[in-house]
Amino acid sequence: MKITVLDGHTLNPGDNPWAAIEALGELTVYDRTPTDQIVERARDADIILTNKVPLSAETLSQLPNLKFISVLATGYNIIDTAACAARGIPVSNVPVYGTDAVAEFVFSLILDFAKRPAFHSELAKEGAWESCPDFCFWENPHFRELAGKTLGIIGFGLIGQRVGELAAAFKMNIIAHSRSRNAATAFPFAWASIDEILEKSDFISLHCPLTPDTHGMISAASLAKMKPSAFLVNTARGALIVEQDLADALNSDLIAGAACDVVSAEPILRTNPLLRAKNLTLTPHIAWAATEARQRLMAITAENISRFLAGKPVHTV
Repeated sequence: MKITVLDGHTLNPGDNPWAAIEALGELTVYDRTPTDQIVERARDADIILTNKVPLSAETLSQLPNLKFISVLATGYNIIDTAACAARGIPVSNVPVYGTDAVAEFVFSLILDFAKRPAFHSELAKEGAWESCPDFCFWENPHFRELAGKTLGIIGFGLIGQRVGELAAAFKMNIIAHSRSRNAATAFPFAWASIDEILEKSDFISLHCPLTPDTHGMISAASLAKMKPSAFLVNTARGALIVEQDLADALNSDLIAGAACDVVSAEPILRTNPLLRAKNLTLTPHIAWAATEARQRLMAITAENISRFLAGKPVHTV
């Protein structure tokens, strides 16, 4: 079996070997693949691995040998799954690999907003502490405890629930929204509507998939319902947020701050209004990328391929 990886660099920039997958077939790895080179590079492949390189119906029609696709991520909207189904090509993803990594990253953003240790370290190194008339100083208007504050979680799957578990350790009040409402947790929380979360939360974390219903769910109207002291975190999908509306809300102090690890077009475009928003932490889609999470993703991908070769594909979408 010929296995082609179209964009392998983010999974393995040099510290996460392909050995488990190399053992399963004739492996070719491309760090990155421009759209106009997909067909040329994948024409002979039996199996394609892709993270963000799209496989449209038109592209798939030009890949006669293709038998299986394994997405190097949880989200699979880059694949025309209907076209795959019509040709009998199974598509697998990696549904659970970064739960802890993403949840921990969410709390690094929340804690940084509330405490700002690195910011104050830089101030101290620049001389602000030695010139201070008091034994201490702080320049964070949002310096506060998390205990007793309300965290609203929109999307209460595995990652959302892990965020809630961490929040419970900080003695936060947790309210959550999910369409299914079937979570069973070891920590206390209450179900809430999205409007209730917007109105009551001190911190809001987004963990829902991008669907027609959730596209642009955080807009000027929803931001206007939030507390002026509230902080919004998005580590899910960039298009959940109307980015101009969020930039406007931040620049007008409608909300206190936000953190976005994802944006609507990645890499970010110079025209993205979030680049000019104040009180915003902007990170380059790295919540998933802890070493352990990437190693887990590699191992599960190898399992996906192995199970397909055995005639029993798993994690199919």
